[in-house]
Amino acid sequence: MRLSLVTQILIAFILAILFGAIFGEAIFIVEPLGDLFLRLIQFVIVPLVLASLIVGVTSLGSGKQMLRLGGKTVGYFLVTSFLAVSIGLSMGFLFNPGEVADIDEPTEEEVEEETEDAQEADEDVIDVILNIVPENPIQGMAEAEILQVIFFALAIGIGILLVGERADPVKNFFDAFAEIMFKITGGIMKIAPLGVFGILAPVVGEHGLAVLMPLLVVIVALAVGCLIHILLVYGSAVRYLGKISPLKFFKGMSPAFLFAFSSASSAATIPLSMKNVQENVGVSNKTSSFVIPLGATINMDGTALYNGVAVLFIAQFYGVQLSFLEIGTVMIVATLAAIGTAGVPGAGLIMLTITLTAVGLPLEGIALVAAIDRILDMIRTGTNILGDSAASVYVDRSEHKHKAFQTNSDTTA
Repeated sequence: MRLSLVTQILIAFILAILFGAIFGEAIFIVEPLGDLFLRLIQFVIVPLVLASLIVGVTSLGSGKQMLRLGGKTVGYFLVTSFLAVSIGLSMGFLFNPGEVADIDEPTEEEVEEETEDAQEADEDVIDVILNIVPENPIQGMAEAEILQVIFFALAIGIGILLVGERADPVKNFFDAFAEIMFKITGGIMKIAPLGVFGILAPVVGEHGLAVLMPLLVVIVALAVGCLIHILLVYGSAVRYLGKISPLKFFKGMSPAFLFAFSSASSAATIPLSMKNVQENVGVSNKTSSFVIPLGATINMDGTALYNGVAVLFIAQFYGVQLSFLEIGTVMIVATLAAIGTAGVPGAGLIMLTITLTAVGLPLEGIALVAAIDRILDMIRTGTNILGDSAASVYVDRSEHKHKAFQTNSDTTA
């Protein structure tokens, strides 16, 4: 019987702990395995982000109604994702999971140097914002400037929508290109167990078993953050924007939530989400059939929140003090990067590497959360499908108000 990828990663994680603890720094002989895995991830990041973001934008379709629905839906998703990563960062600061680890503290010289760099970075905020717009997008992709890649992808996607049918060949190209990148990424993730072993074993060999202590805190931080996001953000959205009882919403969506939590698959939960939101919550078929599938593609609040927690954990673990500007970068990148997570095996880890790259944190940190990613993924996915459903409630309510306004206008005329 072939073991699942999750099981293989868990086995690799356990073996890395054992071999690292037994052999100490001698285990560094397996480090090239981790280096190879990291290089492969870096190899796929830019084309994956470019293709998936373009496909995400162009999936909105054409026509005034489609653009109106798409504008409301995407706008809602961006706002809630931004709030999610903000909550995730707050949980990271509150729980401080990375500070539990027994690692060498940075020297005073290093702290002073990081502080000076942070001050200099804060002074150049305008330049950083301007640099989001690439002078040469090809150069930006070649240098893996993630913010520039995201800007370029959004520009192309919006351009395709504006051009319409004449741009179908370009749209079809990126649809196919995205499928190719998903396949390549899936292939890379098949060697993730070797990569995790090659990355984690030297870390344990150098720092000892104390390095594993923060993992439980990471799970708790994510769970608490998602619970806060669900109750406050989604509860407020359905109550004040959707005009329905939050209790009715959560009770009605509980079957879909439980299925998503156990399967860790937003795509597999789409039929049940649509059934629950229509029959139990009262959202129209027209709205739910547009918002729910789109949400399964581009709405990843749980992943955005996870990015906030994981980035703070990794930064604390390596003794890196993030500047105000870097925290802002995390919020922007995690919000936008969450759009491209759907359909990719190990999507949470892939998107985490994008955020880490954007702020210059060590990619080796992903090995620390890889073994518990299944647990984290279950929490993320449950949050994601509730976010899709809450969005459909809001959009459906706003569409009814729009139709009522049009009807009144026609009658008055």
